[in-house]
Amino acid sequence: ALVRWQHPEHGMIPPDEFIPLAEHTGLITPLTTFVLDTALRQCRTWLRAGHEIPVAVNISTHRLLDLGFPAEVANLLAAWEVPPRLLTLEITESAIMADPDRALHVVQQLHDLDIHLSIDDFGTGYSSMAYLKNLPVDELKIDRSFVSNMTTNERDAVIVRSTVELGRNLGLHVIAEGVEDGATWTELDNV
Repeated sequence: ALVRWQHPEHGMIPPDEFIPLAEHTGLITPLTTFVLDTALRQCRTWLRAGHEIPVAVNISTHRLLDLGFPAEVANLLAAWEVPPRLLTLEITESAIMADPDRALHVVQQLHDLDIHLSIDDFGTGYSSMAYLKNLPVDELKIDRSFVSNMTTNERDAVIVRSTVELGRNLGLHVIAEGVEDGATWTELDNV
């Protein structure tokens, strides 16, 4: 579920422009609630139509450090009668590292609800392997900045291959973001 802002005068405003403002002003809390509510409502609609389609929602640092966030997610899942396994929450390395102990506590509570957890934009933050090994996450999403150049930049290719191997060895599902051509697809298929 990707939030977009279609402003009546300024047109489409990308998330990288309004999300930091929402975080700074505290509006990220109601914005996250709105996105989760909308995504779970859509998931419920699909379930009623006989389609079990999971949804994913990006979670900001502010929400990941909110000790009340897991209860809010549980309440929304119950309100829409969506099985927790159909929800993936995507978190970033920088969100985890902002306050690792607190983030780990919140992530563990979300995991205990049977919600899938994904580390988004993996490789762009400053994560510690010590925290990665202890996080109850289900998947790593390799950032597109490495994937999109892996056919022309050997260092990016090494990072992608190493990350895929790391994720697989930790028993995680690994997703490569930014696959936009056949050559990249072929190279990833050989990893």
